[in-house]
Amino acid sequence: MSQLSPMLKQATPVVATRGEGMYLFDADDRRYLDFTSGVGVTNTGHCHPRVVEAVQRQAGRLIHGQYTTVLHDQLLTLSERLGEVLPPGLDSLFYMSSGSEAVEAALRLARHATGRQNVIVFDGSFHGRTMGAAAMTTAGHRFRAAIGPVMPGVAVAPFPDAFRLGLSEEEAVEHALRGLDRVLATVSAPEETAAMFVEPVLGEGGYVPAPAGFLTGLRERADRHGILLVFDEIQTGFGRTGKFWAHQYSDGLVPDILTTAKGLASGFPLSAIAAPAALMAKARPGSQGGTYGGNAVACAAALATLDVIREERLVANAAEQGRRLADGLRRIAADAPAIADVRALGLMAGSEFCRPDGSPDPEAAQRAQRAASDLGLLLLSCGVHGNVIRMIPALVVSAEQIDEALSLWAKAVSSSAAAA
Repeated sequence: MSQLSPMLKQATPVVATRGEGMYLFDADDRRYLDFTSGVGVTNTGHCHPRVVEAVQRQAGRLIHGQYTTVLHDQLLTLSERLGEVLPPGLDSLFYMSSGSEAVEAALRLARHATGRQNVIVFDGSFHGRTMGAAAMTTAGHRFRAAIGPVMPGVAVAPFPDAFRLGLSEEEAVEHALRGLDRVLATVSAPEETAAMFVEPVLGEGGYVPAPAGFLTGLRERADRHGILLVFDEIQTGFGRTGKFWAHQYSDGLVPDILTTAKGLASGFPLSAIAAPAALMAKARPGSQGGTYGGNAVACAAALATLDVIREERLVANAAEQGRRLADGLRRIAADAPAIADVRALGLMAGSEFCRPDGSPDPEAAQRAQRAASDLGLLLLSCGVHGNVIRMIPALVVSAEQIDEALSLWAKAVSSSAAAA
């Protein structure tokens, strides 16, 4: 009898049989408030009626039109519609199925376009599990352990994690940019550096927003040295942070390449990279393709997702409910000595658990996460040490559901502390 790999570890004991909006249900019809949204995927909630209808309609017309063989209307229409929300100038798209594939495609394009080999990533980064993306991931050794040698040419620079560094935000930015300059002077010469890849909010690395001054500093150095700047918006994009793209908190800042996935198609596997057409044209012939990229049903889901986000004003809702969530989490943390820091940008919120000496406390974080699950609130951990509990509700979340989650979280934190 076949079974799932034992290495697929579930964060909760739930076996879901159906989903509706903000909730998952098990075989006994117990309801769980889902603040994981499939790791930031189901931005429109579970089984949004508009998405379901679009998928059902498309599945009856065309399921798969392989895009290097034939084009299909959903792919062409999606490309036009994404032009309405992409940063200015990023007018050429290449579609794949997963976030890791998007990162690999962006890496390949950067090397082709510049003729350079090296890339710079930042401490705590997560860019995927495939071989190139894993080499660019520093959010934990589990993503790259025992698979070496990993892809060469990757240099790691500091990320401005003010809390972990014990610095103010301004000091952390200065520290990180000085560290980047040192990497360029000692490890990866500018003339050998193809690109810098950065998440506007560290995801697996602990839900740490990148200050605007840091991203501006990256743009300035990229322009000075002819290095491409790649924003990995796989988890942060499609309204998650209260802007359509998280980097838009840095007014006027535009990357050279943007990667997106997760929230793009409300749960259907679809990813993309976007770049200026002149840059995309520097990819070598045959370097872009794939069997399932731009799948017709996934594209239909993405089109419906864009409609729902616009018509239900979900980006604005993410900003509004994100403030409510962050305020509530900080109130809970004020009475919980184990929670040393709360960070949030829109509907990406993390509570970091530490011991009295300031060292990471993953055991306390896991106790709180399990207690929340027992109470009917589904959460995930993250962070290099696994000591950050993140909340990633769908963008359709209401104020009442935020308050429900906060009430359950407060109980979970209290009961887990008592059980320590």
